[in-house]
Amino acid sequence: MTRRIRPLSMYDFTEEFIPQRLALKDGQRCVKVHVEGYDDVAFWRDIFDEFESDRLTFEISVAPRRDLAKGKKVLIDMLEQTSEERIVCVDSDFDYLLDGQTTQSYQVKTAPYLFHSYAYSIENLLCYAPSLRSICTKATKNDMPTLDFEWWFEQYSRTIYPVFLWYIYSAKLDDLTLYKLDSFKNDVRIQYIDLETDGQSTIEWVSRKVSRRIEFLERQYPQYVSLVAAEGERMKARDLFPENTYLFMQGHTLFENVTVPLLESICSKLRRLEMEHINDSSAKGTPLMNALDNYRNSTQMGIRNLLLTNTNYKDCFLYKRLRDDIRAYVSRIL
Repeated sequence: MTRRIRPLSMYDFTEEFIPQRLALKDGQRCVKVHVEGYDDVAFWRDIFDEFESDRLTFEISVAPRRDLAKGKKVLIDMLEQTSEERIVCVDSDFDYLLDGQTTQSYQVKTAPYLFHSYAYSIENLLCYAPSLRSICTKATKNDMPTLDFEWWFEQYSRTIYPVFLWYIYSAKLDDLTLYKLDSFKNDVRIQYIDLETDGQSTIEWVSRKVSRRIEFLERQYPQYVSLVAAEGERMKARDLFPENTYLFMQGHTLFENVTVPLLESICSKLRRLEMEHINDSSAKGTPLMNALDNYRNSTQMGIRNLLLTNTNYKDCFLYKRLRDDIRAYVSRIL
């Protein structure tokens, strides 16, 4: 006789079905760590894992708000509630670079129980140039080097540096009408990568857009030209240099409008090469079709998902600085 399976909605989910929090070990402290959103939990879980011990554990979550409000502003508003056992972790945005020159950047700089990414956001670390060849290999199962990512992102950073300084200066003035985010996105985005020139033609295309924008801004706002240049000099003390601009630009723009198009273009070519290699093999008929199907099945994970699970940014100097901050905090409270 066939058993009928009850729909999930018919089960009585009483207290006994709810997962229970593990009891702390004797002498162990639990620190509540609040982050901006659900997408940030895994990143902060990974870094705090390094500091778990029999004496200390961490529990990562979004802000405990009944209205479910999330985001950086919510966490900034919680600063008075922070302590050794309740901390908040946020994206730096421009607050690290602005170094206390705005109200929010001052709060981020001085709050004792707030930690920030130093890079503009977690997305910038996910796009850390030395890690991107590995992403391509995972996406295509083809490890052939096609682009020197570190060289390319250094050239790209140098190219966009002039407009980046104007954009962050407008953020400092709290006047984004001076140079709107949509304009910045359009100026720095890429649409293709020409591997025949090692991506140089793409850099030149971006450079032409940047040059036009700088010409426009300097003509419209001549009173800011020297101030923008001075801002660039000041920010060298905050580790911003022409060659690493991509780590400090708006993270979503870097992720969606630069890194994803770049990697998708490269991976498309690598997949095509691998398919050609399989088709040129001596296999025929069913064995050939099985080999092609096996390759397709092994390369189904998209670039975005692979980037979101990337953890090969731990050699980045900004990540190391964040880790040092957390290590100092752990030393203080133990």
